[in-house]
Amino acid sequence: MSFLERVDLAIRRSPVWRSLFRNPYPTDERSRAYAVMNNVFLHLHPVRVRQHAVKFAYTFCLGGLSFFLFLVLTVTGVYLMFFYIPSTTSAYTDILNIQASVAFGLLTRNVHRWGAHLMVFFVFLHMMRVFYHGAYKPPREFNWVIGVLLLLMTIALSFTGYLLPWDQTSYWATVVGINLNGTAPFLGPFLAQFLQGGTSINSDTLARFYSIHMLLIPGAIIALIGAHLYLVVKLGTTAPPWLRAEKPKVAAPVEPLEAGVEGNGGEPTR
Repeated sequence: MSFLERVDLAIRRSPVWRSLFRNPYPTDERSRAYAVMNNVFLHLHPVRVRQHAVKFAYTFCLGGLSFFLFLVLTVTGVYLMFFYIPSTTSAYTDILNIQASVAFGLLTRNVHRWGAHLMVFFVFLHMMRVFYHGAYKPPREFNWVIGVLLLLMTIALSFTGYLLPWDQTSYWATVVGINLNGTAPFLGPFLAQFLQGGTSINSDTLARFYSIHMLLIPGAIIALIGAHLYLVVKLGTTAPPWLRAEKPKVAAPVEPLEAGVEGNGGEPTR
């Protein structure tokens, strides 16, 4: 046995390796299922996936793209947070300094801005695809409700982030949005007052929008995404309506194996 083989064997027999990889490399269906169920990361994925679900034209990766854009927004948002102060006297100046003085500031802000628009777009397309394929029907109706909440949270995340630059466009757009919320029945006036932090849009409004945008909504989205992915794995993917509507094929009649046997009751001819 060579030196490299001895090193490889020692690594594979070490407690650290066995704690991470509890099963050997799978070679059959049973060992593959066992390896997936006992792995820290692989058990999050289903053991079996329907053949139509792995085709790109079935999902167009819309759910994965939405999740990827959320990760991009999280990383870029945390980076921008280091150089931004939610104050009416310095918010606009901070945006200008980020674009002019911070390393990769202009690129990061543009990626964050366009990523927010694309996330709303892809989440909406994902909902349309799910509705078109009838994936909202039982037993996946609760997962559909979670998806609707994620869409509303995505729109709210985009709306609360629009005020943070504190320029004329974002200010008056927020005025229109809050007034629209105030016209809703029952909870409308309370929601408008909660978002404004008073009777007008001021520094309290900016601080509330910043807190909601950075803490409240992202935390809720992370929790809902976790529940959404768990139910996708638990319930599996649904078949499109045109596959569910197909009738099962009738098996062909079995031909007689013995010579001289005809179709009259299976009795031999004389």
